[in-house]
Amino acid sequence: MRLTLLSFLIVLVSLTGVIWVTQALRGIDLMTAQGQTVLVFIGITGLAIPVLALIIAPLAMLLAVTHTLNRLSTDSEVIVMNAAGLSPWRFLRPFMVSTVVVACLISFLAIFLAPECLRALRRWHTEIGADVLANVLQPGQFIRLDKLVLRVQERRPGGVLVGVFIDDQRNPAERINITAQNGVVQKTDKGSFLVLSDGNLQRYEADKKDPLIVAFKSYAFDMSQFSQAPQTYNYNARERFIGELISPPKNDPVAQSNLGQFRAELHDRLLAGLYPFVFVILAFAFLGPPRTTRQGRNFAISMLVLLVLVVRIGGYACSTIAVSRPDAIIFQYAMLAAVAGVSIWMILKGVVVDPPANLTAQIARLRERLSSIQLPSLRRR
Repeated sequence: MRLTLLSFLIVLVSLTGVIWVTQALRGIDLMTAQGQTVLVFIGITGLAIPVLALIIAPLAMLLAVTHTLNRLSTDSEVIVMNAAGLSPWRFLRPFMVSTVVVACLISFLAIFLAPECLRALRRWHTEIGADVLANVLQPGQFIRLDKLVLRVQERRPGGVLVGVFIDDQRNPAERINITAQNGVVQKTDKGSFLVLSDGNLQRYEADKKDPLIVAFKSYAFDMSQFSQAPQTYNYNARERFIGELISPPKNDPVAQSNLGQFRAELHDRLLAGLYPFVFVILAFAFLGPPRTTRQGRNFAISMLVLLVLVVRIGGYACSTIAVSRPDAIIFQYAMLAAVAGVSIWMILKGVVVDPPANLTAQIARLRERLSSIQLPSLRRR
């Protein structure tokens, strides 16, 4: 159990980390183009980690069990346990206990943590998308927002704006021009403000000829009307909690128009905790029987990998088809039950997966032909 769970943890962390880095690099423009901080970048990209772990965890458990069985077989411990009278079910027990631990983790990710992170990611992206200063304002360009003109010379890391110019004509009774060396966006409970430093403010009033000029060290310009995030969010099926999937709200137009997606997502989450059990039983059926050191395991491992790919791809296909055809859900349950049933039958009968005799004979004849072709050339030399 210790070896299996430790191997599972190492595979899960390493694979999730590698895939997360590749996905995070796609969002690097969040810092460069939109001027967000490193913490915001890590926070937004880090919310995808539970979703990645949910996908990788069943395969990580399969690799962990395969590694453990291979190690026990290499050290001839499987043969010793079998010779001592240990039954296959007693041998399978620690692997199944480890699988229960992993299945609980996967169920927690599928039911609560993954949708919660996706909801937070949706809210975060929406708030950033609603921020004009982060998306519309580009260095060196004059941007008109209604009767307000903005321009910045440069955008620096940490959201610092350099060379800020503002022409505010929203009030018919006056016109305000502001120039400042630096500016930083700050969001408070009262709204969103552009805090300017080291600049000048020129106020042109309609009934006066000369402007009023004020030099300031710090000035807060209200940008709340241009940075308002929506109060409601339209979550899709993957971002809903399992209670909403079981009973979609009748007053929710998104849920009522996508009942097929809600149904497919519900069963996909319920099946998430079953895949580790199916994979572990399948791996034990192929690699659990005792073998001598002369019996190779490469063919059994190759067939195991091929069958796992077929089962997993078939599951994804059924989940996709289930959006329009509910019968695909029944087929997915039946497929997992059939694979588990055949694997249990193989364990009971002690079936050893070896390459067919015809295939072995053909490979041996091919080796003989290759050796006979190479021998004359070696003699000539």
